[in-house]
Amino acid sequence: YTFIFVFLPITFFVYFYLNSKRLTTASIAFLVFSSLIFYSWWNIVYLPLILSSMLFNFVIGKSFVEIRDSVKKKTLLVFGITSNVTLLGYFKYTDFLLNNFNGIFGADIPLPHIILPLGISFFTFTQIAYLVDCYKDKVKEYNFIRYALFVTYFPHLLAGPILHHAEMMPQFANIRNKTKNYKNIAFGLFLFSIGLFKKVVIADTFALWAIAGFDTATTLNLIEAWATSLSYTFQLYFDFSGYTDMAIGASFLFNIKLPINFNSPYKALDIQDFWRRWHMTLSRFLRDYIYIPLGGNRRSEGRTYINLFATFLIGGLWHGAGWTFIFWGTLHGFALMIHRAWKSLGFTMNKYLAWFITFNFINLTWIFFRAKEWSDAVKVLKGMLGLHGVVLP
Repeated sequence: YTFIFVFLPITFFVYFYLNSKRLTTASIAFLVFSSLIFYSWWNIVYLPLILSSMLFNFVIGKSFVEIRDSVKKKTLLVFGITSNVTLLGYFKYTDFLLNNFNGIFGADIPLPHIILPLGISFFTFTQIAYLVDCYKDKVKEYNFIRYALFVTYFPHLLAGPILHHAEMMPQFANIRNKTKNYKNIAFGLFLFSIGLFKKVVIADTFALWAIAGFDTATTLNLIEAWATSLSYTFQLYFDFSGYTDMAIGASFLFNIKLPINFNSPYKALDIQDFWRRWHMTLSRFLRDYIYIPLGGNRRSEGRTYINLFATFLIGGLWHGAGWTFIFWGTLHGFALMIHRAWKSLGFTMNKYLAWFITFNFINLTWIFFRAKEWSDAVKVLKGMLGLHGVVLP
């Protein structure tokens, strides 16, 4: 309620009032300030983290302009990416790594129980993409306030979409976007409302069933287990898709078009099609900044399979610090390898059967994505196989 009825209206009206007075720099600074308030609302302790991260990446990015030696540029890029990944790794994986170290070597190192800062995965990936774009001379301007807006812009800050500098900054610079556009306002409110309904009414209703099955129940019969897995499958989609609709809708109020992030992913007829429809900006990032730099499909067929697998293993690890996330990424990596082999052999499949197999594979793999422990995943899978009986409610 605070966001919808206080933060959003105040930010909207002040931003366009400053623009109406031709205070363009002030309007951008105000939007950055508002976005930082939005980020700090949960915990102001992490405000210095995002500020220092932005300053570091901006300085690194600007340094590419002054360096002509290709070896030095590449070294700087590696340093910048490594620093970002190290920061993310410290907050996201320290407890996971220490816990595994203790288990393997019988050590007793106390876990620091580091609280993960909101949005760190997203603003880290956004800034890694920025550094690569700077390295490739795709960035045309270096202005810290504008860069800060690119990183912190509140609609996308916490959960994406993952943005490119080149697709956002021209929109903020466009003079036609500095005045209120009532068509965009109407469309933005419409889309925001759809997203809000998806999240609050649909996703949160499915969440009750998912929580009951994954976290509360000790055993699940056939009907309960399938209800649990399908509930989470739809909860996750409506939750994330709803958030994205809200982000795109809120951004439309400011005449800024964020990229579409979902395109009916559960209609996909194969796993590659699914990843072209699900969290599309993440898929784009994984393709452009991991899969292609690894060699993509430009090398041997065997190397292409390894690149596919490695990309989704990294994608699984990025989603969360746990063996269940790694296993989820592994399953998707294997599925993409099988799909590529299937296509290369020229096989085809009835589209209804293809949809059925694809959807159920996704539904099954989401179990590992959701499960807090291996035992939770095993509990649901056993129930889905009917090992705990079939009882009609």
